[in-house]
Amino acid sequence: MSWSIEVDSNACIGSGMCVGVAPEHFDLVDGFSCAKQATADPADEVVDAAESCPVEAILVKDTETGRVIAPEE
Repeated sequence: MSWSIEVDSNACIGSGMCVGVAPEHFDLVDGFSCAKQATADPADEVVDAAESCPVEAILVKDTETGRVIAPEE
């Protein structure tokens, strides 16, 4: 199983919470978040990063089913 990680660059405010929570998965580039890789193995820190984003700019989905993993609705 793998997860896709998408960052909505229009919504991102560059708070850096994701980088603080999951530095191995996110970077700040020109003041905005970006995923280091489009897919990742399931990991709690990826979910924590998506949940910690103050504007919910990070979307984590199961690549096989398309089910949204985070943020929770």
